[in-house]
Amino acid sequence: MHHRSDLGALTGATVLVTGGAGLIGSRITAQLRDLGARPVVLCTMNAYPEQVYADLFGVRVGDPDVILGDVRDSVLVRKLVAESDYVIHAAALADVAACTRDPLAAIDTNVAGTQSVLDAVAATERVRRMVFVSSASVYGNGNPEETDSPDLLTMRQLLESVHGRIPPQFHEFTRTRPKSVYGNTKAWGEEQTALLLGQVGTSYAIVRYFSVYGEPQTIKPGSHSWVVAWFTARAHLGLPLHLNGGGGQVRDMVHVDDIAEGTLRALVSPRAHTETLNIGTGVPTSVRQIAQLVQAHYPNTPFLETPLPAGDPLGGYAATRRMENILGWKPKVTIAEGVTRYVKWLQDTPAAAPEWLRREHTAA
Repeated sequence: MHHRSDLGALTGATVLVTGGAGLIGSRITAQLRDLGARPVVLCTMNAYPEQVYADLFGVRVGDPDVILGDVRDSVLVRKLVAESDYVIHAAALADVAACTRDPLAAIDTNVAGTQSVLDAVAATERVRRMVFVSSASVYGNGNPEETDSPDLLTMRQLLESVHGRIPPQFHEFTRTRPKSVYGNTKAWGEEQTALLLGQVGTSYAIVRYFSVYGEPQTIKPGSHSWVVAWFTARAHLGLPLHLNGGGGQVRDMVHVDDIAEGTLRALVSPRAHTETLNIGTGVPTSVRQIAQLVQAHYPNTPFLETPLPAGDPLGGYAATRRMENILGWKPKVTIAEGVTRYVKWLQDTPAAAPEWLRREHTAA
């Protein structure tokens, strides 16, 4: 099933990772180093405090191959792309709530920034492939009018009994229906990647990440993303777990180590050329189920039902057959295992439960 030989193509290669200092980018660059590649990181490094990048993600300003800069800086981007064998474009304003609050900032980073990277990749013949990092948010709540094949009906009945509604399975070929500004910018980025790189004949692949979690993820104020990190940090401090809308939303939770490996496989697998691939587990998990997995480690943690935020989709889960066929791979970490790993990591790294949340706890 696993084609290690594909990843061997990265040995000795220079790989530009935009947004490479973030949670996912830092895991991608760590795996690239393990494979003998030279990752070059371009990042503004303004999404978190500096010590988060240094102490949790292991990325430091001043490191060789860590370039503090913006993807909208077309001169800088063109120079870095011209020196790269592969490009992974992961830089984005990736917080759904932040994009909803400030749509122009989302357009600036996620649309203008993507255009800058695409222009640079299209202008050079050196780049062997670019991966555009997209998101399951392009699916929104799915396509309710679509009918499922008979073999899915028993699965649907089972899901309905567990979740109270039938969460949709998202297939790569279904029409995108984003329900947030963030999802909309990602849908545009997919189309623009295919349009521009298709015209010049540069190889590309598009990966749609489902819900990414796992150590060393840490939460940000004013965000409702990153449910495992939120629930664990709150439980760790003795705070109740907020179940937005009762916690019935469904997510396909993918550990960040699997996300990173799936991205690298899409970068080099011969069959991934011009493909759009879900990176997911194919397992639907409700937010309430995640809360229960965290509560099992912190038994006295209460639940609190809270309203559903705007733009928070009811969600669904990934169809994974295409990913498995094309990449010859599937994610390894189960949600139960991943939550256990995160709890242990937080207990070993108590500073990852941020100070502002501690203050909220003290005030409470």
